[in-house]
Amino acid sequence: MTDTPKSPFDPNPPRRNFYGRRQGKTLRQSQKGYLSEDLGELRPMGISIEENPERRAIDPAKSFGDDRPLWLEVGFGGGEHMVHMAATYPDIRVIGCEPFINGVAMLLGKIRAADVSNVSVYPGDARDMMDVLPAGSISRAFLMYPDPWPKSRHHRRRFVTPEHLLPLARVMRPGGEFRVATDIPDYVRQTLEEVPAAGFDLVCEGPEAWDDWISTRYEKKALREGRKPHYVTFRRQG
Repeated sequence: MTDTPKSPFDPNPPRRNFYGRRQGKTLRQSQKGYLSEDLGELRPMGISIEENPERRAIDPAKSFGDDRPLWLEVGFGGGEHMVHMAATYPDIRVIGCEPFINGVAMLLGKIRAADVSNVSVYPGDARDMMDVLPAGSISRAFLMYPDPWPKSRHHRRRFVTPEHLLPLARVMRPGGEFRVATDIPDYVRQTLEEVPAAGFDLVCEGPEAWDDWISTRYEKKALREGRKPHYVTFRRQG
């Protein structure tokens, strides 16, 4: 039996810097229940460094429970968009990565309410997921209202940097779609500069949302505060 090959993005050392919050305000009792009762069934195995210290590539069908096309959402916030995609496209599986445990709890509540079953939830860094996914395994990826890190010295913490985009490009299939939504003009600037350099072609960008879009809590907040949403679509080269 041949050993499963290691991913080319094996982190060294096995611990990496993480910027942002892991937990916010105290969880409600119902949210604690979602985490204790639901997360275990929705969480794929072999993703975290603790579960997979050698960072060997996983078998998606085994880790996610079936062989449907895989979509990836990086930082799903409160989960509105992820659940909407799962309900709209039942023939795919949506994987969500989110280290903020309050967001994970909110998502689990929405999954219960919507009664969708084609979702997987990883309560951690998306880089862990991209370390172990096979090349070309993701058909569509989403980056919806990411942390803007507005200070210039913090721009390297944004997702739209080579540290994140090159692994994303590796795991996306040729022709796969990468969508970005943000209300921060400088984030748009950096996105348009960095994403093509990582192996993506720009398809379209502007103020018009996608036909299957659902407004999220972060977009509604941006609109209330007078910021204009911007939507960008890329396609993986190859």
